[in-house]
Amino acid sequence: MINYEGAVFRPPSEARSLIIQATIGCSHNKCSFCSMYKEKQFRARDFSEIEKDLKIARTMYSHIKRIFLADGDALILSTEKLTRILLAIQTIFPECERVGIYATSKSVNIKTNQELDKLKSLGLGIIYLGLESGNDEILCRINKGESASDIVKAGKKAKKSNILVSVTAISGLGGQELKAEHALDTAKALSLMNPDYIGFLSLMVEPDTDMWDELSSGSFKLLTPKEIIEEMIIFLKNIDSPGTVFRSNHASNYFSLYGNLNEDVPSMLEELNEVMKDQDLLKQEFMRRL
Repeated sequence: MINYEGAVFRPPSEARSLIIQATIGCSHNKCSFCSMYKEKQFRARDFSEIEKDLKIARTMYSHIKRIFLADGDALILSTEKLTRILLAIQTIFPECERVGIYATSKSVNIKTNQELDKLKSLGLGIIYLGLESGNDEILCRINKGESASDIVKAGKKAKKSNILVSVTAISGLGGQELKAEHALDTAKALSLMNPDYIGFLSLMVEPDTDMWDELSSGSFKLLTPKEIIEEMIIFLKNIDSPGTVFRSNHASNYFSLYGNLNEDVPSMLEELNEVMKDQDLLKQEFMRRL
């Protein structure tokens, strides 16, 4: 059996993928809202460990269509090491159609276009970027360590190498103070990036995070479900990202919303207006999960 170190996280779209830890933890691990990797010290795993896990998985599964390289920001590994990993996947799982990976703007932007082209040719098919918010004040407050322009640049750079780009944002991240700014600037950043996929989560503040302390002290005020709907309406009225698949149907969301941009914006706005009229359509708090 593969022995995973600590809790393992993956994007919802990688639910059926084989997960292989290429790194342990997150290279940044300082975001005020995130508790995912707090118990881990970031390190890169030895190639021999990764290759061993791949070989064990081969004995367990007859067919693997997709592989996801965990933990947070495994793209920070050198191109040389990622090349060895991807070549091993090709050898051990020749049927694998796509390899996915978490990335930060830093891990994308430090690589040349030629390096990204090479990784794409070896099977790296999709990267998952956390924008969280397009507003730089919010990004500073949550200690993201990146600016909106850094993340936009990374998304555009990956797309230039024909690597699919999936970007997450978080409803309510600006709190009541920066609700409109969060919606407007996130729409602006995503419009500039024009990613293949956009996924919206809704903020859930976890214990043992800096944001939990801010919430407890009253310095951060959560949006109500109604205010989150209002924020999403502002976002959808300002997004311009043709061809992007839009999803806001994560377990953390109060309501499910999905469609293709920009064509389905009118129908999604209609859905939100219906929810505003009948808030019994909202998911109850105890049903929300990360």
